[in-house]
Amino acid sequence: MPAHAFLPVTLALPALQPARGRPRTRLPDPAKAERRSSPEVAERVRPLTRGQVADRLQELGDLYAETSGGDAWAWNQARATFLLHLAADARRPGFSLLIAETTALAGYAYGFPTAGAGPWWAGFGGRVGGSLLRRTTPGELFVVSGIVVPPRVRREYKDQVWNLARRLQRRLLADHGAALGVTLVDARDARTVETMRSWGWRYAGDDTLRTVRLAVPPGPFRILVLAPGT
Repeated sequence: MPAHAFLPVTLALPALQPARGRPRTRLPDPAKAERRSSPEVAERVRPLTRGQVADRLQELGDLYAETSGGDAWAWNQARATFLLHLAADARRPGFSLLIAETTALAGYAYGFPTAGAGPWWAGFGGRVGGSLLRRTTPGELFVVSGIVVPPRVRREYKDQVWNLARRLQRRLLADHGAALGVTLVDARDARTVETMRSWGWRYAGDDTLRTVRLAVPPGPFRILVLAPGT
């Protein structure tokens, strides 16, 4: 099997552009349910095998583009870029993808374990990766590389344990016995940073996460971390 080199990739989170020119499809109708963001029973969370991920790539790409919005050109661009991102991550050792579904795909999240070394940490000068490693053992860091959920999940009940994004990210870490979740966000993407922090993520140097005390370095990325069970 050929070796693959992976550069750091920022978190795949739909951009939420205004929708124009393409119908929205298959997203569950929230109707008048009290817990519209993530009904505990209606959305079943389960893992896909690598083969199942490959078989459903088009469906996964469609949901990403639909939740991003935008006109037809933006829809196609978002979908194509995302599928490259997902295909690269799917080749990483330990890759895992969870889907939430009712009668159709409702959302998903994915990632992979990391030892905190190698090209994924390129651009950090080893300082941040090394600091995280000193607080965990190899394999206990889990990179959450993508979270794809309907826009309402980003707007509503963000602090509730049954929020769909929280359920997916919590399950990813639990399934892999991770001591800490980690993700990269473009430093210029304030909306994504705000969304992730509303789901319990913290800057790597945030004193509110007492297991990690790091200075956040300047650069194109921001590292966010997540404690298990959040």
